[in-house]
Amino acid sequence: MRLGARVLKAVSSALRLEILRLLFERGPLSYTEIMNYMKLSPSRDAGRFAYHLKTLLRMDLIEPDVESKKYGLTNLGKAVVEFADELDESGYKKKLLVRTSRLAIENFDGNKIAESLVREAEVPIDLAQKIARETEKRLLKLDTKYLTAPLIREFVNAVLIERGLEEYRHKLTRLGFPVYDVTQLIKSMSAESADVETIFAAAGNRVMEEYTILKVLPRDIGDAHLSGALNLNNLGCWIFKTSGLMHDLRFFFRYGLNFKNGYSAQVSVFPPKTFKSALSLVVDVLRLSATELSCEQGVDFFNFFLAPYVKGLLAEEVKEELRLFLTSVNLTVPTSVSLGIETVLPNFLAESRVSGIGEASSVYADYVDDSQLIASLLLECLKEKAGSKPFFNPSAVMKVRSKTLGDERGERLLFEAHNLAMDGLLYFANLCPKEQTYASYTATGLRFAADWKEDWELDTIRTGSIDSVTLNLPRALYDAGKDRGRFFENLYDLSEKALRALEIKYQTIRQRAREGLLPFLIQRGEEDPYLRLENSSRLVSFVGLNETAQTMTGKAIYENSGALSFAEEVVSYLSKVVTAYGQKQGGRCALAMTPDLDVARRLAELDIERYGLAEVHVQGGKDKPFYTNLTVTPYTVNIPQEEYLSIEERFHAFTPGSHLVKIPLGEPEDTEHLLSTTKRIVNNHKIGFYAFDRNLTQCNKCQRTFHGEQKKCPNCGSVNTLTWFSREPALHRARHP
Repeated sequence: MRLGARVLKAVSSALRLEILRLLFERGPLSYTEIMNYMKLSPSRDAGRFAYHLKTLLRMDLIEPDVESKKYGLTNLGKAVVEFADELDESGYKKKLLVRTSRLAIENFDGNKIAESLVREAEVPIDLAQKIARETEKRLLKLDTKYLTAPLIREFVNAVLIERGLEEYRHKLTRLGFPVYDVTQLIKSMSAESADVETIFAAAGNRVMEEYTILKVLPRDIGDAHLSGALNLNNLGCWIFKTSGLMHDLRFFFRYGLNFKNGYSAQVSVFPPKTFKSALSLVVDVLRLSATELSCEQGVDFFNFFLAPYVKGLLAEEVKEELRLFLTSVNLTVPTSVSLGIETVLPNFLAESRVSGIGEASSVYADYVDDSQLIASLLLECLKEKAGSKPFFNPSAVMKVRSKTLGDERGERLLFEAHNLAMDGLLYFANLCPKEQTYASYTATGLRFAADWKEDWELDTIRTGSIDSVTLNLPRALYDAGKDRGRFFENLYDLSEKALRALEIKYQTIRQRAREGLLPFLIQRGEEDPYLRLENSSRLVSFVGLNETAQTMTGKAIYENSGALSFAEEVVSYLSKVVTAYGQKQGGRCALAMTPDLDVARRLAELDIERYGLAEVHVQGGKDKPFYTNLTVTPYTVNIPQEEYLSIEERFHAFTPGSHLVKIPLGEPEDTEHLLSTTKRIVNNHKIGFYAFDRNLTQCNKCQRTFHGEQKKCPNCGSVNTLTWFSREPALHRARHP
């Protein structure tokens, strides 16, 4: 009998051909390993298996290795397997078409699978070819008219998982989400009256979140986020954008806008010469920088830096331009904007030279009256809109200094500010304590002070926040089995992960800047990049402090001094860990209470899924659970205001990166009462930043706004035209009754 016929006879048994294919794919295997892979029983199938093995040996299709005691394929055996695969392919293969990720239709080509494995997952070429052949065999057996790129990738991933090649599968994961999820995203965001760009952004963020977790961050940090041990805030923008920025208008009043490095299509804007052109430039600055920021931007010393431009103007002219400015920011700037308003002249700004306009020798002390005029007119504009539909963006931050209460114009401004605060608008920065002298705030409580380079300009303006990571304090306690020592070990571990993630983001943003992807933030004036990235803060935040104390001590923070002391111990420990890490690594790291109700809900829901509602302390009940955030005391608790403020002030010193106290407004309230509260705060409490809070109802039919959550419009009686606005938790959000 000819050799070919004998070989074909040898592989006529499906079992023998399966043995050859197994050795082809897996390499040399022992007698026992072959039986295990083929799921044969040593007691039942040993005789039959030995017979088939001898047949393959006799035909020189396999050969034994004496030292390793394993069987491997001969060259003839490899040729037989390849020939058999070709026969299979010719039997199954149709004219398969593939819908590719390039939105094109191509003929199926199995070689592209191997090429993709090598290129995307760095799989060794020999292994890639084996995986590709196995995938191709499975695909060719499908009874389908066409394949898709995602389907092929799923088959490849299945083969990788079966072979235990999880590392390669991880690299090969496809980003995106199912058609159903996209449909639900469109429906849910349409229900919230979101615009098309917001839907695009949400979809893009979803993809970039997956990419960041899979490709950028270490596995332990990504897993901690996915499991809910911590939350990487603004994850969709993690590798592209910083979170916040505090502007210095003097930079643009001196240099204008001169675009380079990828902004060649944009026209340059010269330094402004009038108040109108100055405000127009500010709007341009806010709109352009919003493309490179994920959350918020502040404009501190707003009224002082603009004061030289109103010299000689009538009050009505100034007010009209401010009205147009507020409207333009509200309509065109997608990020949150905060305007820092000075009630009096800060001492450190008095002898500072004016930028952009005025005599060469003029200083800001020459423009105190003009700055206070801007502040007063701005408050008037905001108050006029409060009765129809208030400006929730931009937000005004009123800065209260020690000499404000002794200055006639300063006190008048403070009264006007509290008149506006009656509507639940405006924010107040208490700059009376010595450590607060140079502090700058945004409306969410983001704080910058001269505590890094110890220079107010380097530390508070032209800098920002890299981003924040939120720690799930209750999870750290639950995972520790409520053991105190293990709990603090978990806190250290979570803090270290958070700080590592922020360092990775810092280095990534620096790389984006070098690549020219942040042209606005790195524009130069005298070879000095506008954003001082190295001075930007990295914030570690937390949620659920009250619930953690309640689980540990059996009492809420406001109910028991022991619970309050435990909460202080936790925050003090976190503050020390974060500060020590920053000193060691050379980064500006700070503990913060960054507000985010969505994060507080996500982490609470994940803990309930893991431990059950009966074991987890939450706010909001089982329907909409969330952890206490922004403040340490649950906002809905009815305790005396003085007690509430006394508790909150204990934690502001530990959280220099960000903090904000919401003070609920009751009925009736008057301006004098609110002003007396502010005087009590600045004289008796070290509350750094606070806001008087009131829910509002806006009627879209008659364009009126009312205090509280009205069931129907008090003016026109409409029911279905109402929108409720409330701070959730720091900035106002709209929702329908």
